[in-house]
Amino acid sequence: MMHIEPTGQVLGATVSGLDLSRELAPEAFAALLRALGEYGVLRFPAQQLDAAALKAFSARFGSLQTGVSSFNEPGIPEVSILSNIVVDGKPIGIADAGQDWHTDMSYNRTVGFVNVLYAIEVPRRDGRALGSTSFANMQAAYRDLPEELKIRLKDATATHDFNKFWENMRTRPGSERPPLTPEQRAKRPPSVHPVFLTHPLTGRKVLYCNPGYAIRINEVSEAESDELLARLFAHQLQQKYQYTHQWTEGDVLMWDHIGTLHNAWPDYEPHEHRLIKRCQVLADRVFDPGFGLSPTR
Repeated sequence: MMHIEPTGQVLGATVSGLDLSRELAPEAFAALLRALGEYGVLRFPAQQLDAAALKAFSARFGSLQTGVSSFNEPGIPEVSILSNIVVDGKPIGIADAGQDWHTDMSYNRTVGFVNVLYAIEVPRRDGRALGSTSFANMQAAYRDLPEELKIRLKDATATHDFNKFWENMRTRPGSERPPLTPEQRAKRPPSVHPVFLTHPLTGRKVLYCNPGYAIRINEVSEAESDELLARLFAHQLQQKYQYTHQWTEGDVLMWDHIGTLHNAWPDYEPHEHRLIKRCQVLADRVFDPGFGLSPTR
């Protein structure tokens, strides 16, 4: 039987009693959606999944995005490989740590809904797990915004650009990322979204404007945009909104992109191996009326 235990912190809950390699019953799926809206980050411990099962579970929540890099599961491009492992001089995956705070897929016209990550190898030092992932609660961040900002930005939109994130990663020490090709940039053109979204699972407002991809608030001058973005970014990253997950092998971690930001910490060395497989789910169904109530949706 499924059991959901909140962390007691600003985000996070552990879900036990589910085997994610098996098809979800409609009632379990609906309960997971409610928990996802409430807690933002869900941990499913002690799972045993192959790439096909990870894809099948993730696809229950929406369409899956294929990665821009070549580090995907052979024959299953919707499953990305995140790793620092090098075999015969060649990396087997793309590093996801040290990327700073962001929300995956906010650069898409159809934004991201959830990420689903499955931990296979977790780096450790002196018995302590490394490579933790931190999250920030954007429902709480909106709630605490000064009223003058809520009024000022009530109908504002922001432009999100994948290239901002990619170029920031290219400047990191040791990075071997090439610039995006014109073809890759064409696949990830900038997109525009409201600064404040209504969360489809809770009906609450969220602050949907992250430092990884947001480049401009469109209704104001460039100088005013820079000032507003700096205020929003500083506000949303206050410690009181943050929760950190420490990984264990067999963890499946699912988090809500609409209501959270995240940041993976690069506190491990090349010889301390990390291997995680990931699916990124688009928000192409979650805004539909009745999503999660019918086993066919």
